[in-house]
Amino acid sequence: MVTYPFDAWALLGDASRRSIVERLSAGPCTVTELAAVMPISRPAVSQHLKVLRDAGIVRDAPQGRTRVYSIDAQRLARYRRQVDRFWSEALDNLAAPSGKQERGTG
Repeated sequence: MVTYPFDAWALLGDASRRSIVERLSAGPCTVTELAAVMPISRPAVSQHLKVLRDAGIVRDAPQGRTRVYSIDAQRLARYRRQVDRFWSEALDNLAAPSGKQERGTG
């Protein structure tokens, strides 16, 4: 799987990864806890967590024999700025006159 760790669209474009980020925004949890509330397997959850961890959005800490995952809010803010910048520019472009004149019908 090719990933784009600094591309918010690719990173959070996957519904499972968005669901993981949403769940972790409510508080830290383990892979088992995430898999219990998701329609994908535990190994699939682990793979998505690896992508999110490699991108820096999620961090993990050992707790006994398991790992507890949480959101890195500062790193997530970087991705939010990327998406916000895109929408701001896109909306500005839509609001700007295009320079084209409408053609009359008669």
